[in-house]
Amino acid sequence: MLANGAILELKKKGESDYTKLPGLKEIPEMGVEPEKVDNTTLDDDVKQYEQGIGDAGDLAYKFKYDNTSETSPYRILRALQDSGEPAEFRETLKDGTTTEFTAQVSVKRTGGGVNGVIEFTANMALQSKLKITDPGAVAVLSAKGGSDK
Repeated sequence: MLANGAILELKKKGESDYTKLPGLKEIPEMGVEPEKVDNTTLDDDVKQYEQGIGDAGDLAYKFKYDNTSETSPYRILRALQDSGEPAEFRETLKDGTTTEFTAQVSVKRTGGGVNGVIEFTANMALQSKLKITDPGAVAVLSAKGGSDK
């Protein structure tokens, strides 16, 4: 599957809906690699390991640089960086797979040269687990009348 069609959306604190961030050019690898923790005892013949806590690594989203309006992703994400407030993000792939997470964001603009495009990168400092929802997953009504996903 191509990455074409992937989108990233943002929901700031106090907002109820996600807002699409246009101009997305590149998405990061997504998943968690647990740390391998040595738990070998003096009685063991070979090293024994357990899986420790996970690390999602660097979550860096690359965007086309556009700072022409107040709704430009560069301005929105830069303001979020300046506030230091975490926000909710939702990445959706073309097949419908979504990954939701909470993160603080930092923004860095690239340099440029002759025939070189200017881009910016939104680096995410993860503040939650990654919630992955498979395509076609539907909300199920719980016994209490609420909705579970």
